[in-house]
Amino acid sequence: MKTINIFIVLLFFGTANAQRYNLITGDFSNLKGISEYNVVFDYSGLAVQGYESEAAYLKDKMDKRQETEGAAELFERNWFQNRQDRYEPKFIESFNKRFEKGEIKVGKNPAAKYTMTIKTTWIYPGYNAVAAVEPAKMSALVTVTETANPTKQLIAVEFNKSVGIEHRMLEFDQGIWIAGAYEKLAKNITIQLKRFL
Repeated sequence: MKTINIFIVLLFFGTANAQRYNLITGDFSNLKGISEYNVVFDYSGLAVQGYESEAAYLKDKMDKRQETEGAAELFERNWFQNRQDRYEPKFIESFNKRFEKGEIKVGKNPAAKYTMTIKTTWIYPGYNAVAAVEPAKMSALVTVTETANPTKQLIAVEFNKSVGIEHRMLEFDQGIWIAGAYEKLAKNITIQLKRFL
């Protein structure tokens, strides 16, 4: 009986690991030998958990902050500014630190031969009610194309519900929580790329 239970646990973890991504076209083996990527981030049409649209999410959160002068505008500004200030740097840092010898790197470098596009499709911002903490999650469509010829696609893969790495009990800034989900996405991508080094 104990052996059966161990087998079930191992099967569960193996299945959970296998479901980390959904390959749409191409294969990670197509990326073998590529040492540098220009990275582009696309947030168009993203969905926010529990809302019809990103605009509906922003309206709801801003309406709840109308009583405090400037709070609604600050929330909206941070929602968009965090992309450049937190999410993208966290993704790039997390990706590059996993290749200690610089075997593969990403950066905002349009001169690179290949471009990796991170299209965010869904965000769950998470919450912190002190007694209960739920980390942020995000899903993304990741594609790799030739920079000079974007129609030449090497891979398209969905990473679903990457769970934020950094979510401390006394941290109330959702920008940090969501950045942790981009950090986890980078980790998930590098795990696959390392298989073909």
